[in-house]
Amino acid sequence: MSSVAIVGATGLVGSLFIELLKSRKFPVSDLHLFASDKSVGQKVKFGKKNYSVKKLSPGCFAGVEFAFFSSGDSISAEWAPEAMKAGATVIDNSAAFRMHPNNKLIVPEINGALLGSKRKAEIIANPNCSTIQLVMALKPLYDHFGISDVRVSTYQSVSGAGKAAFEELVSETKAVLAKKKFKTKEFVKPIAFNSIPQVGSIGDDGFCSEENKIIKETKKILDSDSFKISAFTVRVPSMNGHAEAVWVTLKKSVARSDVLGCLERMPGVKVHTGLNEFPTVRFNSDDFVHVGRIHADREHENTWMMWVVSDNLLKGAALNGIQIAEIFL
Repeated sequence: MSSVAIVGATGLVGSLFIELLKSRKFPVSDLHLFASDKSVGQKVKFGKKNYSVKKLSPGCFAGVEFAFFSSGDSISAEWAPEAMKAGATVIDNSAAFRMHPNNKLIVPEINGALLGSKRKAEIIANPNCSTIQLVMALKPLYDHFGISDVRVSTYQSVSGAGKAAFEELVSETKAVLAKKKFKTKEFVKPIAFNSIPQVGSIGDDGFCSEENKIIKETKKILDSDSFKISAFTVRVPSMNGHAEAVWVTLKKSVARSDVLGCLERMPGVKVHTGLNEFPTVRFNSDDFVHVGRIHADREHENTWMMWVVSDNLLKGAALNGIQIAEIFL
């Protein structure tokens, strides 16, 4: 049995961490819940006990073995090292440590072996939600056929921006339908009935931060600089679930049956094999990364096109984090 802490416990991902600890029967002996001031004092039932949400404070991680962080870069940067110093295995959902050379960036089905099987005090980075579903589809193709080029366009739901963004889509949609005025707070443009070609801040080179995350993290997880990759990210007015249109150029000519078979053997991936079959974010919210619309690009040699869908709060965040912790059980 393990003493577990969740930082950001009342957020979308933090709440899912709690649900997954229950549903996956994670051996929890004690639960420590932390969140912002506005959530302090809330009660959360886990098993037969009610736990109070507390504020982070010096010494709060004493005795904790697993600490799940989902509370933003600044909180992780300040408090994750404190949890590690207290002896915890920290699994951090923020971008604070992902590209640090001393921190492993883990998708268990791909590179979980890097962690070994013995728990220790360390900070393990949980990748970006859009990166996780992309690399789950790329990994088997990379291993079997080699990859020379990847291009991806993402269509990301508002839940990826947090609870406030989720609530803003609901309120804006109601306002638009009622023909009422509203003020946008969470996005650079209104999100209701709209698409915003910007996820994160845009740099001087025109790339936004989400695109840079996908590019850099994909190469780190696959442990390779041998292929080119470019990304274009779009925020769309769906509640939950991310979708990606992916073009992947292989290093050899292969049949469609080879591509399908390769993807079908990848743990955690569900392949929709028919040419007119495809997953959608509304009806494919589960533990899998779904891949459909798999077909050859007529205009580009050895290039395959596919549609990749996943629940960004599950496999894209909380589930991947829990799976990391389960490696040590």
